[in-house]
Amino acid sequence: MSVWQVPVDLLAHSRFVISPMTDTVAALRALHSPRRPWQHAWRRPHLDAYQRMLAARPLLPVLLAAAFQPRWTADFLTLAPATAAPTFAEELTVVAGRGDDRIRADLRAARPGPLAEPLRGDGLTEHVVALLDWVWTQTVRPEWPARERRLRADVVARTARLSTQGWAGVLADFKPAVRWLGDGHLQVNEYPAPPLPLDRAEQLVFVPAHCARGWVLWDPPTRFGMVYPASGILADDTPPMPDGLDRLIGPHRADILVRLANPLSTSHLAAVTGLSLGAVGDHLRVLRDAGMVTRRRSGREVLYWHTPRGAALAGVGAAAVPVIPR
Repeated sequence: MSVWQVPVDLLAHSRFVISPMTDTVAALRALHSPRRPWQHAWRRPHLDAYQRMLAARPLLPVLLAAAFQPRWTADFLTLAPATAAPTFAEELTVVAGRGDDRIRADLRAARPGPLAEPLRGDGLTEHVVALLDWVWTQTVRPEWPARERRLRADVVARTARLSTQGWAGVLADFKPAVRWLGDGHLQVNEYPAPPLPLDRAEQLVFVPAHCARGWVLWDPPTRFGMVYPASGILADDTPPMPDGLDRLIGPHRADILVRLANPLSTSHLAAVTGLSLGAVGDHLRVLRDAGMVTRRRSGREVLYWHTPRGAALAGVGAAAVPVIPR
């Protein structure tokens, strides 16, 4: 198994990062080889345009076949973000700066052996940049406000979990092979490899994405990270709204109420709904006064969830009282 040896000070300064490039690579993976039903559904309206784009650049299918391997993805698609809040343009510039020779080296590392003839010539970097820019512009950027809200909601939830369960709890559902082993050891996959000391690393990041399974990010020796699937509950897997509920209590209150089958914080609700913290607080106050939601403090946060009356109104059945660490 592959294990990173993480120094205490590096772990203490690690952080969650929203990366437009990482979500773009996740979208490219879904276009190239969808794994889950939701990926097939998302891919369907983009498929014709994607195939036309590939037909116009016949080198790209060859490049993608080399870049995406069962146990490895070419490093130019898995670079750790360099800043806490990168833009897509900034991350694309980093990829563009690698140059053709480095791109070829990344492809050889992903798939040992001779490269296909089309990959031996000049212009590889230009094709990679064009591919990533197309996926971002045509498929991700139009959805980015909603995507970003979902990703930030995941970060809010995991940050709260960190305060009560530690890193073992935060990493528990990244994917089966990922786990915190304790004593500074982080297992990142089950592939055989010697332990990797991160003694020279300056950055360790955790990046949520719209993906079926996560992967490792790195730009050795200084930047490392892990991509993980954003939590299912935060990917708009929300119960359907009962007919007429929005007309009865207003669309925003109805949206908040149906989400509270699980305990959520004000900041979490703001992230998934797009409302301001103040607006969410006002709606929660009205719902509490009406006996629809209750609350309890958990660490630094106050979490809200349905009362039995609120659950009935939201059409989700009787609400169970959750166990919430204080």
